[in-house]
Parts: sequence; C-alpha cells; structure tokens
Amino acid sequence: MSTADAAGTWKLGDVTVNRMGFGAMRITPNPDRHVAIRVLRRAVELGVNHIDTAAFYRSPGGTLRVGDGEVRYANERIREALAPYPDELVITTKVGPGEDPERGFYHATTAAELRTQVETNLRQLGLDHLDVVNLRIMKKPGADSIAERFGALADLRDAGLIRQLGISNVRADHLDEALAIAPVVCVQNSYAVDLRREEDALIRLCAERDIAYVPFFAIAGPKRESDATPEDSSAVEAIAAQHGVSPQQIRLAWTLHQGANVLAIPGTGNPAQLEENVAAGAIRLSPAELATLG
Repeated sequence: MSTADAAGTWKLGDVTVNRMGFGAMRITPNPDRHVAIRVLRRAVELGVNHIDTAAFYRSPGGTLRVGDGEVRYANERIREALAPYPDELVITTKVGPGEDPERGFYHATTAAELRTQVETNLRQLGLDHLDVVNLRIMKKPGADSIAERFGALADLRDAGLIRQLGISNVRADHLDEALAIAPVVCVQNSYAVDLRREEDALIRLCAERDIAYVPFFAIAGPKRESDATPEDSSAVEAIAAQHGVSPQQIRLAWTLHQGANVLAIPGTGNPAQLEENVAAGAIRLSPAELATLG
C-alpha cells in the first residue's frame, strides 16, 4: 500500500509536509458523518500530514446535520476525527470567502471581517492558533491590491492567531505585493493538466522563492466544483491504461511532476478513492509521457 511519503516532501515555511496532502471540501456532502471520520483518520494513517480546509466548507445546497440537529462543517468533522491533533499534522485554511446569517455568502474586505473568519476557523477546529492561513481573493482584471487585507492577516500573525501565511486565486503581482508585507509560504490556485496552464510561469517563480504551489481542481479540471470526474483526454486515458491506474491518478501524478514545490490536495469523501489518490504519489511518468501530456 503506497503512503503519502512516496510523493516526497516540501518545507511549507518552517514545517516539512508530504507533498501528497488532502483537501477537506468533499467530505461534507455525505450525511453519514462516520464516513467522513473514517476518511480523515485513514488519510492520517496513510501518512497525510497536510490537510486543506475552510470554515465555509459544508454540504452543497444546505447544511450537514446529525441527530442532535447541529450544523456540521468540514472543520468540525476534522476536529471530531483527529483532535487531539498529531504534532506533525499541518492544517491549512483560508479566509476571504465567508458566510453570514444576514448577508449569506460574502467576501471579507475589512480587517474586522477577516478576524471574525480566523476566529471561526479557530473555534470550529478547536485550536488556539492556525498553522497556515491563505488569503483567498476574488481576482479582478487590472489593479486589485491585496495589501490591506494581507496586512490585516499579518497583524493577526503578529498577535499569535496565525503561524504562517499564504495567498490564493492570485497573480504574480499579488505575490510581490504580499511578500513586501510578510513571508508567504504557499500560493494556492486552480491548475490542472487541462486547466490554466499559464500558471506554469508562476509555479517556477514560486520555486525560485522556495514557496509551495498548491493547485486545486487538479482532478476536476475545467469542470471545477461541478464534477470530480471530468472527461479526460485520450492521452491521459492511454497513459493511465499503460500504468494500470485511473485517469484521476495520472492527473495527480502529472501535477506532482510540475515541480518539487508543488503540493497536491485531492479531496474525496470515499475511502477507496482516498487510497487511490495517495497511491498516485508513487507514479513516475517518463519524459515522453510528460511531453505527451504537456
């Protein structure tokens, strides 16, 4: 059985993580919380020590409920499954998008809103500080400074609520802007073999600066949130058949081959799919196969 360390490691700021991690977004749709708990615990058993989450991750179209009627979010599933947390586990979350009983879904623009979102993550996860917090933005054409929002998170880092900072859904100029304020340990953008290949240059820039690049939608590709099983190209399917693995595993393997600083965070609520995802970290693609996929 392949484990997460087969993909190698990367230093996420001042902590070392296995490059094959886990994304928590897809653990919420199943109303049986025991399945989510089993997936999370199995991930840790398989060597996953980097979990990506967010306070607004919950079941699509409604709230996830258990017998007592309480609302359950992904963070609460993580706490229920894994607390007290292993010392080596790094939990990365994100702020920017949020939910409010009166406004519904919104994007934080003020220091007060960002602090509220940080405190919500702390409460849901049962922590006194967050390992890594990404500022997730709604990217706009032209000049759209992140300095004020990132600076607010840097203040929360100085206050001890956050240990390390990252940014998400950003361009290279956003990274430069953030680095002028505080260290950045990761950039988290959408990216896949068939999605936003213009990101290749940003991956190289991050590598030059010892910054992790953490792609989301690596499996879903252009279908993004709508489907985790896209129609794969004939090249992906052919290479998968040659290796005797699934197209989704080839997509993950290709992602990890894009740079030593690239971390994978595939999400699933299926225990069998979890093991397949982790096993993808052991797949080695030849230069010819990479050229075909590229």
